[in-house]
Amino acid sequence: MKIISFVVPCYNSAAYMRKCIDSLLVAGTDAEIIIIDDGSVSDDTAVIADEYEKNYPHICRTVHQENGGHGEAVNTGLRYAMGLYYKVVDSDDWLDCDSLLLVIKKLKAFHAANICVDMMICNYVYEHVLDNTSKTISYTNVLPVNCIFGWKDVGHFRIDQNLLMHSVIYRTQVLRDCGLVLPKHTFYVDNLFVYVPLPYVKTMYYMDLDLYRYYIGREDQSVNERVMIGRIDQQIRVNNLMIDAYNLPEDVKNRSLAHYMMKYLAMISLVTSVMLIISGTDEDRVKRCSFWNDFKKGNPKMYHHIRYSIQGIASNPPGKWAESVVIWGYHIAQRIFKFN
Repeated sequence: MKIISFVVPCYNSAAYMRKCIDSLLVAGTDAEIIIIDDGSVSDDTAVIADEYEKNYPHICRTVHQENGGHGEAVNTGLRYAMGLYYKVVDSDDWLDCDSLLLVIKKLKAFHAANICVDMMICNYVYEHVLDNTSKTISYTNVLPVNCIFGWKDVGHFRIDQNLLMHSVIYRTQVLRDCGLVLPKHTFYVDNLFVYVPLPYVKTMYYMDLDLYRYYIGREDQSVNERVMIGRIDQQIRVNNLMIDAYNLPEDVKNRSLAHYMMKYLAMISLVTSVMLIISGTDEDRVKRCSFWNDFKKGNPKMYHHIRYSIQGIASNPPGKWAESVVIWGYHIAQRIFKFN
């Protein structure tokens, strides 16, 4: 048994995957590192992955599979995981070594005391390599620090403070209990990874540590604005899967959690709409109208909650002049929060 399973999805990641995996090795034999070679063909990803398995046989495992995309790599990792906890670390990101050791120590203490914590939360840091700056996302104003708590103890998240894949460590059984299966060949599934298990989380623990280092700067990165517009159909697919996952607020008995999930869904819907607006094509204007019309038709009550939230109003500007205001606001937020 391992305390934690780290899953590292790799697709043609030879240029940077070593930095990621080396940062995880700090956890030693308390961790297993499952390296998923997701059908890499154009570089030495597969060779490097096998090298780690050979050199660290009690820590690293490599799984070679046909290309299925980020979501299928996460699915595969979950099928193989033997750790009590489960953490996805993208191959171009890394973890802070000192923070990781403290997290492992705390998770081991929970296990030794037979304490069940469904989700560990830590800070994450945007690492902007182009201008050599960084921005930390912390939750000290939202979550109790260094104690076990539930959803009733959670405060109000700012616009830049949603719980993302980078900030959460799930108990592995929670992911299995909720039946999490991410779609193949689809980007932006990290939103589903965080969102779907939330109603199964009863206990949480927040450590005010800057654990996850989130690399920002590659032109082909999935969060790059140009790339997101090019993959907008995948963003819409993920957004729709989030809409279909739960009938809010009825399906979630805890009011605080239901409120947070609606706010998070509204934010993802805003991102979808803004990308379609920035695109500026007639085709994408039709897609935006279809997205909201389908939402209204499929779940009128939840649509009303989302559509008339602040994010929902911003998602549906009345005319091209207002679209320009939305684009301006998005780029202002982009400069302030530096999220891509």
